[in-house]
Amino acid sequence: MVEYKLVISERERSIARTVADPQAAGFLGKRIGETVGGELLGASGYTFRITGGTDRSGFPLRPDLPGARQVRLYVGDGFGFHAPRRGMRRRRTFRGNTISEDTVQICLVVDQRGPKPLAELFAAS
Repeated sequence: MVEYKLVISERERSIARTVADPQAAGFLGKRIGETVGGELLGASGYTFRITGGTDRSGFPLRPDLPGARQVRLYVGDGFGFHAPRRGMRRRRTFRGNTISEDTVQICLVVDQRGPKPLAELFAAS
């Protein structure tokens, strides 16, 4: 059974929601940057864009790393590592950009709004 915690951001607000099968199965195989229809979450008229996430060990999904594999990369200042000194680099663990069974959290951003506000749609469920 697959279960994801979704963090949906809409301007200055964010809403957390947990989804399990069969809704969660619609996210399997999707990549960072792809759009998901709101019908999957019960929010018709909305479209959401996947912006990131984390796996079960807490490692972030990296948009430029293909697949769902876990990799240790040597990174400088930027995504996943903020160097305390200029030019400093470290080896950090990342997960690929594809959502798999190992993913726990998925971050979404509203691309297109629907007729009802999100807070109203998700408050009842």
